[in-house]
Amino acid sequence: MKKLTVGLVQQSCNADPESNIQKSVAGIREAAGRGAQLVVLQELHTGLYFCQTEDTDCFDQAETIPGPSTELFGALARELGLVIVTSLFERRAPGLYHNTAVVLERDGSIAGRYRKMHIPDDPGYYEKFYFTPGDLGFTPIDTSLGRLGVLVCWDQWYPEGARLMAMAGADLLIYPTAIGWDPRDQKDEQQRQRDAWLTIQRSHAVANGLPVLSVNRVGLEPDPSGQSPGAMFWGSSFVAGPQGEWIARAGTEEEEVLVTDIDLARSEAVRRIWQFLRDRRIDDYDDLTKRYRD
Repeated sequence: MKKLTVGLVQQSCNADPESNIQKSVAGIREAAGRGAQLVVLQELHTGLYFCQTEDTDCFDQAETIPGPSTELFGALARELGLVIVTSLFERRAPGLYHNTAVVLERDGSIAGRYRKMHIPDDPGYYEKFYFTPGDLGFTPIDTSLGRLGVLVCWDQWYPEGARLMAMAGADLLIYPTAIGWDPRDQKDEQQRQRDAWLTIQRSHAVANGLPVLSVNRVGLEPDPSGQSPGAMFWGSSFVAGPQGEWIARAGTEEEEVLVTDIDLARSEAVRRIWQFLRDRRIDDYDDLTKRYRD
């Protein structure tokens, strides 16, 4: 398949899971009605971003795979005849949880899953308390639309993950995300952070000659502890082409469904000119497996 129509659902979330799910479903239906063959949902889209604090009660939100989310969105994929990338808090076993993206095929079946590999632990993003690092590696998921290089949020800052997905034959890179500003930061600092987020992901497109799809949540979610104003998620979902060019972009404040076309044949054309894979010095990269070179 050379031409692919993709949809990204950028939404705000609240404490009512059912209303969040209905927003996701409505976004998928809108994207499908506009011709989308592949629809990507944001990270942990069924609820608030609970990792602002450490609270054992939040583990009650986790679910199994297969489970309620894969059943619901699988049925929707089958009904609409499209591929869906969804995100959930996976309960693998008692005391063992993951931040997991699940790809649902057009017939409603589970095409595959990706468990978030890089887990942050920063003020307002206490994910190490909740999520075990992924153990499925950087492996693309085969679908009827191509090989999807699905990663999750904090993974987007690491060129190694994007490169390994590309080396394994991914046709595009996909990043469901939850990232935002601290409302107390100065405007220029907020802008630098957002610009860095956009730049690093576009660099993955350039370095690997692949389209990049990134979908982020939007809106203010208060800190349950009251220790901070909360997180103002900056939206800015986008699709970039294999030279980092903008194909489609969403705003920073509003819910939005982006639908656009991707020409997958451009990856081959770009890689014939910018042959980064050919010129990699794999004979001298052993130190990349070290934490640091002293």
